[in-house]
Amino acid sequence: MNKILLILSASLLLVTFGNNSFAESYDKLAVLETNLGTIVIEFFPDDAPKHVDNFIRLTESGFYDGVLFHRIIPGFMIQGGDPNTISGDSSTWGTGGPSTSVDAEFNTIKHNRGIVSMARSVDPNSGGSQFFIVHGDSNFLDEQYTVFGRIVTEESFKTLDKIASVETASQDKPQDPEQVKITKIIIVNRSEVSNILELQEPERIESTITPSTGNQIYENNVLDIAFTAPEGWLLQQPEKISPISPDIRIVGPVVDGFNPNFILTISNINEKTIDDLIIEKNELLSRADNIGLELLSQEKITINEKQAYVTIATQNFELNNKLEEVKFKEVMITIKNNSYTFAYGNTINNFDNEILKFDEFVNSFKILSEKESLIESNKEGGGCLIATATFGSELAPQVQQLREFRDNTILSTESGTIFMSGFNQFYYSFSPIIADLERENPIFKEVVKLSITPMLSTLSILNYAEIDSEEEMLSYGIGIILINIGMYFVAPTIIIYKIRK
Repeated sequence: MNKILLILSASLLLVTFGNNSFAESYDKLAVLETNLGTIVIEFFPDDAPKHVDNFIRLTESGFYDGVLFHRIIPGFMIQGGDPNTISGDSSTWGTGGPSTSVDAEFNTIKHNRGIVSMARSVDPNSGGSQFFIVHGDSNFLDEQYTVFGRIVTEESFKTLDKIASVETASQDKPQDPEQVKITKIIIVNRSEVSNILELQEPERIESTITPSTGNQIYENNVLDIAFTAPEGWLLQQPEKISPISPDIRIVGPVVDGFNPNFILTISNINEKTIDDLIIEKNELLSRADNIGLELLSQEKITINEKQAYVTIATQNFELNNKLEEVKFKEVMITIKNNSYTFAYGNTINNFDNEILKFDEFVNSFKILSEKESLIESNKEGGGCLIATATFGSELAPQVQQLREFRDNTILSTESGTIFMSGFNQFYYSFSPIIADLERENPIFKEVVKLSITPMLSTLSILNYAEIDSEEEMLSYGIGIILINIGMYFVAPTIIIYKIRK
């Protein structure tokens, strides 16, 4: 099969006919130069001919010269190609592109580490110039974004890791843009390139009908539980040495010297209520002040029609001979005579990268004796309809920022806590049903995602608001509610009235 090779540094070009790579018959190569090194990308014109031609055309016109990798999420991907990053305001990064777009060419190539794929908006046919390179296997993107290449030199993978490890600011933007600038991309002949890795054909999914959700199903008849966990993560069932020791541990790949991990602990509560357990937990936490534990938020909510108590906190630990701030999220659910405590821990800089996976883990949880077992990974029941609709999409970071704002700002005010408590009771009365439908029907999921996009945009205004009092919280909150009422109810009513008239 024909492919193209893209290399990141013209300074390292040598003539060789030694290493033959997948797609060696395709003569064109591209050289991408960055301030942190080079990357070699092999294109797949048989799978995505329009995307390959589009990338080469833009490259030869000098379109990419000077753009940044403007979105960097270690363990996930690095994204670049937006012309707005050359001289535009940083608030516009991620929104620019050429005047023309490329129709989707979804294929069966998996989004594994090193894959190059086209970024897009909600519209599948909106690919322009922005592309991303997968840093950590992200198979939930398979068949939803167009794969058109992969990196194929050892230097390329080192450069990918360097870019992924730079310090980032809000919205995953680089703290120092000069570090991640693409100074130039050129097109060269394949014969001018050396040190190409000997790679097999790219890994493909088995079916083109059912996209991978990025999850694996776990059922344990002894513990009477079932849930989904991230694909590729190590799932362990350690020995239960005490009532508070974990029953299940799920460990992710190491990032910055730390393995993100999910833990499930099952305990018999001897007919205690969740309120009794909350009192016990808070008493325990109050005795932990001397070890540097800082509580960020606590709230009582409903998850899948079950009462739950959510705690978010930070604590300093010594990791790799240096003090590292670790962030935790704990969700405690009571079912009959047991409590099920789900916990997630990660470094504070990488916490948001895996939080959606943790929420999916919690929301997919089942008691086997109560409900039917999970049948397939894209049909796990219940959950948050917003998280399910945006999971793995371009809206996921925006949702995470809103969650962070809710936990750190809204829940720090009395009015915000009261509102969220009532809202959660209402929201989770219908959210699990819609979340199930989203998993069963990809088209319905896209419709929901499109429908909630205006609401998420208005809520994002709060990220830039300075809220220091109850009055400001009420003022901004009421304003956002009125904006959404106007968008979703008043405006359509006026339009319908005008049409009928």
